[in-house]
Amino acid sequence: MNEEEVRVKALAALKMVFDPEIPVNVVDLGLIRELKLQDGVLKVRMTMTAPGCPYYQMLAQMVKDSLKAAIPELKDVEVEIEWYPPWTPFDMTPEGREEFKKKFGYDIAESFLKRYGSVENYYKMVRQYLGIKEPEEKNE
Repeated sequence: MNEEEVRVKALAALKMVFDPEIPVNVVDLGLIRELKLQDGVLKVRMTMTAPGCPYYQMLAQMVKDSLKAAIPELKDVEVEIEWYPPWTPFDMTPEGREEFKKKFGYDIAESFLKRYGSVENYYKMVRQYLGIKEPEEKNE
């Protein structure tokens, strides 16, 4: 069982796991940040679409269960939720954005920019919400 084989199987399995609020799979939604095979354990680093998402435990369990079922030769699956940097629509695949647009009738990225102005403005708001210190400005 090599890492590339596991990655292909994992991504196929995860395309069957859908966010409970946004009907797009977790891969095309851009929630999966990293898949890493280490000593037979698949480590998944993922995020949610909103800081403090109330469904994070349920979605993490769905990811874990899906991967264990699809790749039974794994020793285990560990899912780590990463809240920062936060998810934005720019994390979505082009297919995910198109699927969203077909289902809801608007481009989520355009709507995001109208609301927040930029990704950095949104990051700043999330840092405040999470109590994360602002990064030091670099004087060059």
